[in-house]
Amino acid sequence: MDRQTNLAFRMRPQTLDDYVGQETLVGEKGIIHKMIENKSVSSMIFWGPPGSGKTTLAYLIAQSVNANFYTLSGVTSGKKDLVDIIEKARKSEPVPGRRSLKPEQTILFIDEIHRWNKAQQDALLPSVENGSIILIGATTENPSFEIINALLSRSRVFVLQSLNKQDLQKIINRALTDKKKRSRGV
Repeated sequence: MDRQTNLAFRMRPQTLDDYVGQETLVGEKGIIHKMIENKSVSSMIFWGPPGSGKTTLAYLIAQSVNANFYTLSGVTSGKKDLVDIIEKARKSEPVPGRRSLKPEQTILFIDEIHRWNKAQQDALLPSVENGSIILIGATTENPSFEIINALLSRSRVFVLQSLNKQDLQKIINRALTDKKKRSRGV
């Protein structure tokens, strides 16, 4: 099944206003909402159960701040994939001496970051430290035990909760009533 025929993919929110759940983080007074509003997104780790919206939230953050967005899987990617993205991020930075308003931000989303070993996480550290990469990691495991301390100290950890019944009902109602998204690609 490709993405165009996958209902869940077609129904995925395209704006933060359409995002369901995690109100304490993304609601009007939520810290992630404020970070986006102020265009001051920093590295973060999302810790929560499957289906809590970690991947979608990372995508929406990148869209909201108009950042380059790359995604890796902690299961299938490795150091070479990381090096390729770091090189792309480096190329998007302004050339010294050349007039530029602001470098393009690069957000790297690593799904299941807890699956990366210490050496892979260490390889990411210099780019997070120097700001050429904004890391958004997603994990279902306690980051205190699975993410190296150096990355943790340079990231904010946000705990995402399972969606409640009202959130799930809202998503179901949207899927049933949004004929445009529901039928797209079918």
